[in-house]
Amino acid sequence: MPYGITVKHDQDSKRIELQCQHQNGVIYIVPSEASWVCPPEHLHAHAMAGFLGELVQLPIPQLRDLFQRWGLYFRERPLEENEES
Repeated sequence: MPYGITVKHDQDSKRIELQCQHQNGVIYIVPSEASWVCPPEHLHAHAMAGFLGELVQLPIPQLRDLFQRWGLYFRERPLEENEES
């Protein structure tokens, strides 16, 4: 696998592979009760944005410290209006 972020699409799931010279991991994303509203091709974006949105709202100082340690920040943005609306 090349270094960087690779999204692999399986029939009912997604894998987000994360790799660099010093770290290597994979995030598995499968349909769940919170993702039923989203089409399969957007499952990974829906699940990650929803999960991170809930995670950053938890009042846990250690969680905030961990995000800062790794230089990660998440901010929810307004939804774009659908062209069909």
